[in-house]
Amino acid sequence: MLEDYLPWIIAGVVVAVLVLGSVLALRRAPGSTARLRRGRPRPSRDQFGSGGRRTDLKRAAVVINPTKFADLPMIRQRITSTCHAAGWGDPLFYETTVADPGTGQARSAVGEGASVVCSLGGDGTVRAVARALIGTETPLGILPAGTGNLLARNLDLPVDALDEAVRAALTGRNRRIDVGELVIGELDAQGEPVDGGERVTEHFLVMGGMGLDALIMGGTNEVLKQRVGWAAYLLSGVKHLVSPEFRTQLRLDSEPEFKRRARTVVIGNCGRLLGGLVLMPDARVDDGKLDLVIASPRGFVGWAPVIARVLTRQRKGHATLDHKVCREVRVRVDRPLPVQVDGDVIGEATEINASVRPAALTVRVPIA
Repeated sequence: MLEDYLPWIIAGVVVAVLVLGSVLALRRAPGSTARLRRGRPRPSRDQFGSGGRRTDLKRAAVVINPTKFADLPMIRQRITSTCHAAGWGDPLFYETTVADPGTGQARSAVGEGASVVCSLGGDGTVRAVARALIGTETPLGILPAGTGNLLARNLDLPVDALDEAVRAALTGRNRRIDVGELVIGELDAQGEPVDGGERVTEHFLVMGGMGLDALIMGGTNEVLKQRVGWAAYLLSGVKHLVSPEFRTQLRLDSEPEFKRRARTVVIGNCGRLLGGLVLMPDARVDDGKLDLVIASPRGFVGWAPVIARVLTRQRKGHATLDHKVCREVRVRVDRPLPVQVDGDVIGEATEINASVRPAALTVRVPIA
């Protein structure tokens, strides 16, 4: 009877020997077992935080002007949710202060390895954050929350939808833009302050200038601006429309100096204003040039042709609105006048020197 089962017994022993041999072989080569069990290596423990979240994900930094929001925790949560939905890690949040409107916070964000540094505030916050990123490869993301949002408008960024603006900052493309550099104070031929004076350097992304435009910015009521938005600037403009003229001497690049009587001198990196108005139709943020507007109307009636040319986007054709294009400009005036950069009045001066830094800043914009 045993002879009938002998073939099956032999076959079972052979199978058992083969299985035992395979087990012993696999124990000697644990790496092979790992390759059989999975198609890719398991991340190391260092790639996970205490809650099991991946820490090797890209992270955005957001520099917030807290005065712009009544419910800041909700804003933070919306930004965090959008980052997670895009496959990014928890964002880094910083708040601006009176002492530091965003430059120091942006530098800290770069030091912590942020893949993009976003400004969440008005044009002043954008300018402060951008100052820390000029000349670096770290892109600036613009999350508009102010009244003007002029750079965002000139770059066709979302200005009324926070979630869309965050997505553009995370998943958009990089665009190199120019930066305007403005030096306050009289300089000698070598670019050094005259008589040991202090040299103050500011940067602008939209426009800088002296005269009427600075008076309008400085005279705009902040409470009214929060209530009615950009219309507050119009009310301030009407109030200062007949501000006194001043005499100015200008030198563009290496051209001869010329003189004008003016009410305002505006130096632009881009030309679009609020309400769809365009002051400098040919200005581009990446053309390596600055556009200059010298307005010299006389009285209320004199503003009519100026306004007409702004509405029709004409660059030339009337003596009261002169347009120039340059890479450097020196403006001297006959008395101290207020100076503004991107809507912030930074003091008074009798001379400013402005130049362009081509492609000095990387900005994240939507993919067309």
